[in-house]
Amino acid sequence: MLSKEFPSVSDIEEAYQRIKDMVHRTPVLTSQSINKIAGANLFFKCENFQKVGAFKFRGASNAVTMLSSEAAKNGVATHSSGNHAAALALAARNKGIPAYIVMPENAPVIKKKAVEGYGGIITFCKSTQQDREETLAKIQQKTGAAFIHPYNNFDVICGQGTVALELMQDVESLDCVMTPVGGGGLLSGVSTYVKGRFPKVRVFGAEPAMADDAFRSLRDGKLYPSVNPKTIADGLLTSLCPLTMGILSKNCDGILTATEENIVKAMRMIWERMKIIVEPSSAVPLAVVIEHPEKFQGKKVGLVISGGNVDLNKLPWLAKE
Repeated sequence: MLSKEFPSVSDIEEAYQRIKDMVHRTPVLTSQSINKIAGANLFFKCENFQKVGAFKFRGASNAVTMLSSEAAKNGVATHSSGNHAAALALAARNKGIPAYIVMPENAPVIKKKAVEGYGGIITFCKSTQQDREETLAKIQQKTGAAFIHPYNNFDVICGQGTVALELMQDVESLDCVMTPVGGGGLLSGVSTYVKGRFPKVRVFGAEPAMADDAFRSLRDGKLYPSVNPKTIADGLLTSLCPLTMGILSKNCDGILTATEENIVKAMRMIWERMKIIVEPSSAVPLAVVIEHPEKFQGKKVGLVISGGNVDLNKLPWLAKE
């Protein structure tokens, strides 16, 4: 059960003290050429350099650390197509407990290999949400493992919020901060910390226009499920939950969307001009800046690069060359 309704700044600061020796303090990088194109000063918080290659390790580490000995004794379990699965597998290995991971059969090969490499015990299922949940329930019944949800979890959200704590320490006087949004765990943690410590800084979520359920949910004040999303940003296919919806309704200044064309353009721009590997989901905030330049003109903007796990054989621009 959640101990409180929503996380607070102090919850995130306590999470940081708990996990700071487990996680990487990731760098903040800039690019003069991208700044010139964008007409803004952009500061990229590079969670692609985090352990397991994604911010998810922060939340998984905090959630696993917060488990009581009784709750942790039979291991942990989750359903995930990618980064949370790998993050939980490594966090569990660090604690010396098993991690049971339900993954859809069509999950990216690189992410299946990562989960296996971190010692996760994988069970494959069909790609529907119902199949994921039913398969997980069977595993929990068999093993007694504790379920760690990718984002509908108070301690996971607190861990993700530590991204903002580091960013705001490293870059002064930001005008706004933007993260990708799928299920909303990262944006919930980041917006909670930023609004709690720097209430004048605006916080936005970045979402593919072809998977805009979070945009519509906040706009209409009604939780819309993600139905048949068609986007290259495979990390942003999930929908908000009541917990993240509630946090974002309070702390987020809005969700901005970007086309698939601009997501690919932004991803390639980061690869070519910053010389770093990012996955499509990570490029969505820059894609939003490209698509809505008037909102960011002349401003200092913090952009969270959420991860760098991408299949190098399926880069989006390869098929077009």
